[in-house]
Amino acid sequence: MPARATSNRAPARGGASSRPRSGGSTAKKRPPAKRGGSTAARRPAAKKKNTLSGSLMRGAVGAWSLLARGAGGLARSVARPPEAEPLAPEHRRDGVGLFVLGLAIVLGAATWTGGIGPVGAGMADGVRWTIGVLTAVLPVVLLLVALRLLRHPPQPEARGRLTIGWICVLAAVVGITHVTGPDLSDTDRSGAGGLLGWAVGTPLVAGVGDVVTVLLLVLLAFFGLLVVTATPVHQVPERLRGWVDEKLGRDTDEYDDYDELYDDEPEEEPAPRARRGRKTAAAAVQDTLDTGRIDVGALDEAPLAVVHEPPPPAEPVRRPAVVDRTAPPEDLPPIEEPEQLRIQPVEGTYTLPSVSVLRPGTPPRAKSKANDVAIEAITGVLEQFNIDAAVTSYTRGPTVTRYEIELGNAVKVEKITALTKNLAYAVANDNIRILAPIPGKSAVGVEVPNTDRETVSLGDVMRSQVAKQDPHPMLVGLGKDIEGGFVCANLAKMPHLLVAGATGAGKSSCINSLLTSLLLRATPDQLRMILVDPKMVELTPYDGIPHLITPIITDPKKAATALAWLVEEMEQRYQDMRATGVRHIDDFNKKVERGEITAPPGSERVYQPYPYILTIVDELADLMMVAPRDVEESIVRITQKARAAGIHLVLATQRPSVDVVTGLIKANVPSRLAFSTSSLTDSRVILDQPGAEKLIGMGDALFLPIGAGKPMRVQGAYVSDAEIEAVVEFTKRQAEPEYREEVFTAAAGEKKEIDEDVGGDMELLVQAIELVVTSQFGSTSMLQRKLRVGFAKAGRLMDLMESRGIVGPSEGSKARDVLIKPDELESTLFVLRGGGG
Repeated sequence: MPARATSNRAPARGGASSRPRSGGSTAKKRPPAKRGGSTAARRPAAKKKNTLSGSLMRGAVGAWSLLARGAGGLARSVARPPEAEPLAPEHRRDGVGLFVLGLAIVLGAATWTGGIGPVGAGMADGVRWTIGVLTAVLPVVLLLVALRLLRHPPQPEARGRLTIGWICVLAAVVGITHVTGPDLSDTDRSGAGGLLGWAVGTPLVAGVGDVVTVLLLVLLAFFGLLVVTATPVHQVPERLRGWVDEKLGRDTDEYDDYDELYDDEPEEEPAPRARRGRKTAAAAVQDTLDTGRIDVGALDEAPLAVVHEPPPPAEPVRRPAVVDRTAPPEDLPPIEEPEQLRIQPVEGTYTLPSVSVLRPGTPPRAKSKANDVAIEAITGVLEQFNIDAAVTSYTRGPTVTRYEIELGNAVKVEKITALTKNLAYAVANDNIRILAPIPGKSAVGVEVPNTDRETVSLGDVMRSQVAKQDPHPMLVGLGKDIEGGFVCANLAKMPHLLVAGATGAGKSSCINSLLTSLLLRATPDQLRMILVDPKMVELTPYDGIPHLITPIITDPKKAATALAWLVEEMEQRYQDMRATGVRHIDDFNKKVERGEITAPPGSERVYQPYPYILTIVDELADLMMVAPRDVEESIVRITQKARAAGIHLVLATQRPSVDVVTGLIKANVPSRLAFSTSSLTDSRVILDQPGAEKLIGMGDALFLPIGAGKPMRVQGAYVSDAEIEAVVEFTKRQAEPEYREEVFTAAAGEKKEIDEDVGGDMELLVQAIELVVTSQFGSTSMLQRKLRVGFAKAGRLMDLMESRGIVGPSEGSKARDVLIKPDELESTLFVLRGGGG
């Protein structure tokens, strides 16, 4: 029994929840059952007369069975010893390519020359009988196929599409050859198109005639080419124009704005990413693994995982992972169960959208002419100032290239950092950034923006090896790092994220990438969301998705109410976890699914698995202007203790000032994503260090996850409006949103009860608040003098202000601290009068 239980859990670790849980062990135990069944079936035959022929037959069968088992066992032990590694995917692909190349050589020799043996001649005759006169060009086609297999990585997600497309093209070509080719009835009954051409062309000719048949087959060939190239008909002119521009060497990489860059380039260059330059063994393995682009699995427990692209011809540099700071190994470890348990969806028909709806981005470049020019410029500066240093290598990313400078003996690092302005002058770009030194290396890094930027598509990130290795529903794609490695993050492990940057820096595109990633991986049973969009237009495309708890919130007052409800939901979850003796919501869900915990006797509740809850606030500044105290209090309470309850926040703002991103919020939101900022002060608010003011915008960001000492530079992934619409529409067809009305109704009832303590003193309270806030002096005696009221009434007004967070508690004879500023007076009075409730 223990062995059986172990085998039942094995598939769960692999992440294939859709497979039978005991599929592996069942397959191993079937042969003994089958042998038992066959023995029982032979028992009646034993009662027959034992003839000599029957004995000889049974003896021969037994001898053959023993020989076959022995040979099979020997072959398996030699081919796959217990400690040997399986054949790598790239070697299997190379073997197929070489086999196709050999087949092309044999068919070419048999078709074009007479120097071939009987086996080759027989093979050529069989092919000629199948496809007719097209046998003469088949060796060339096979040669091209072999080169494709040997030079390009596989595309498992495209195999079905390519198979259908090439079958249509082949059927059309052999059919047209059969109809229009020479008459070979005297020598070959099947005709010029062979047996396949006869099967395709004959029925059509008999039904619609020769001319119409050729036209229909031409349309079939055109359809097959569209399927092979994944090109819709309406995109044919754009693809042709992009192909012509590429062949003529026209520069199409420089754009004026971010939207034009990412809206046009993916459609003009839809081909899979080409890999150039010299590769190491590790890069070759990753090259093959990265192109699967569909499955998911678990690699490690770090909140960030990076898989690197092959670097330029210089010695490759590996950026370490964020938590363990170690480079990814050449041989990936076996998939293990992640730290946080995966929530199993409730039985139903919900299907996740396919990642294939996301288009590929610009193929990465190993080097360009701009890199050579920058190296010459940096080297010239070092020579001018007589510094014993040299540019030894560089690492090209999608947006920025980092040039590595190694210093000679007795050369101070400060000599390089002091040349920041000279280096910027030499490369003609004032947005350079110097790393002194590069983390983990004895070299100084000079990061220079590329003049020929590359598009980072969210589809490429979600199809990468990083996404495959982590099956968690809260995994999101962020983009690529400076070394070309894909960057993903698990929001459940962060556990909260602050996104900030100036207008137009790429913050909204980042939010779109996060939401699209979640819709691709999480069902409504696994994840529920609250979206707060005070700007009213940023998150509109996601209205009506089945993951929403409430409609998209655009009123800042309702947003504060939703955050207050979220605090109550957190407390309820903690009460359930405390009552059941678990420490994390995943453990609670696991026990509920197994039936190990139930509601207490006499309770009407029925325990159900709790989904993750993610709240995304697109503009925190608007919330902090209307209800700063309530919003800050709710955010701080959630960020302090909501991780174990499965509740997470993503706070975004374009105004990273200290009155929006307060010290309490920063202290409890450990993960930061900073886009380009307008000043050094804003960079310090977001990251607690400079750097964001040197970013170049358009998705260029610094990512500082929890536990990291220094931020890493990331080019944010882009997802177009058409892709967002396709994913959202797919989710809407699967299920309807189930809004929870108590989010607003409960808070509204609570507000009504609180306001009852004001009674008929509303006007006096408003006057008192105006006096205290404008003078920034909270004194009871001042209220007595100014409002002409007694000590008891003034004390009551002061208590009412204290209960609403306007003044602080009493400190004896001292004046009370005033907790809000004069510019917040209007919003405070608006809330007091019940506005937005």
